[in-house]
Amino acid sequence: MIMKILKEFKEFAMRGNVIDMAVGIIIGTAFGKIVSSLVNDVIMPPIGLLLGNVDFLNLAITLKSQTVEAEAVTLNYGVFINTIVDFIIVAFAIFIVIKQMNRLMPKKEVPAAEPTTKECPKCFTVIPIKATRCPNCTSEL
Repeated sequence: MIMKILKEFKEFAMRGNVIDMAVGIIIGTAFGKIVSSLVNDVIMPPIGLLLGNVDFLNLAITLKSQTVEAEAVTLNYGVFINTIVDFIIVAFAIFIVIKQMNRLMPKKEVPAAEPTTKECPKCFTVIPIKATRCPNCTSEL
């Protein structure tokens, strides 16, 4: 029983698409770290400087002050803003990659639909393709 499950798992794990997915997840994680650093260390500091020396990572609303027994409860909206910018950059990068992949993929030609009508050779009325007699001029087709 266990050997059968292990054999099935090995077959599943060795499929090309599973390995491709694993590589994609690893690269995506690394890309996410790069984008987070880009947002936190390159993009947001100049924006904070333009807005009057604002450090977005420290922007928060204190909901409950710190006491001897408990930490302060804060609403960290600056971190949330950084995360939104992070997401927008990742989404835009994925959009560009997919757009380029679609552009490079060969276009599939859609086969032309078979006609369902034809013209009567005598009166040029449009009639069903399977018709053997024209309903307009009654000529045999």
